[in-house]
Amino acid sequence: MPKFFVAKEQIGKQITILAEDAKHIKTVLRAKQGEQMVVCDGEGTDYICKISHMVEKEILLDIVEKKECQTEPSTKITLFQGLPKADKMDMIIQKCVEVGIDKIIPVATERAIVKLEKKENKKLQRWQKIAEAAAKQSGRGKIPKIENVLSFQDAIKESKKLCSAVIPYEKETKRGLKEFVKTFSGDTLGIFIGPEGGFSQEEIQQAQKEGILPITLGKRILRTETAGIVATAILLYELE
Repeated sequence: MPKFFVAKEQIGKQITILAEDAKHIKTVLRAKQGEQMVVCDGEGTDYICKISHMVEKEILLDIVEKKECQTEPSTKITLFQGLPKADKMDMIIQKCVEVGIDKIIPVATERAIVKLEKKENKKLQRWQKIAEAAAKQSGRGKIPKIENVLSFQDAIKESKKLCSAVIPYEKETKRGLKEFVKTFSGDTLGIFIGPEGGFSQEEIQQAQKEGILPITLGKRILRTETAGIVATAILLYELE
């Protein structure tokens, strides 16, 4: 069944679908009265619904069943992603949301070529829409938030709020993800991924000084658009 997210104020005795979602249901899905779909409040609760009434820009749904969404990981992973070139961030967001990321924070690093500046708000809006579409497609119980761009120093400060954080580094040879998982305890975790040029030596040293653990992702060096997806998938598999 198709899945849509709604704000809590849209949920009452019936659920109201508005604007673009209503248009999508009518013109793309060509849904009819009586058909069922899943609606999520974005906080882990799913509603199995049946279309009750359809007008031009509004659809009313009868609630058939209310249940807890079973697709959310118990470990909340935040991806601190160094800003990549071109549209690579689109794929990173889409695939990491599908895999199970909890939050994505773009990071301006020393070797990042991209400077968003005045374009930042438009980019963030675009990225949030990509996250929402991926969450719908993959049956998530929430839409992961794409946060404002942080400096590397501020990203490290933000990671202090988590139980632990790791930073893949090509010169690390001993600690892999399996070794890290054996010593990890908690329910929140951060992953730092560098841009195309990777992190500078100074950034790695600064991260280590602040307790962020360097890890290896294997013998091969992964692209920036691959590393976060792989690390998230492996960690969630090992932890759950």
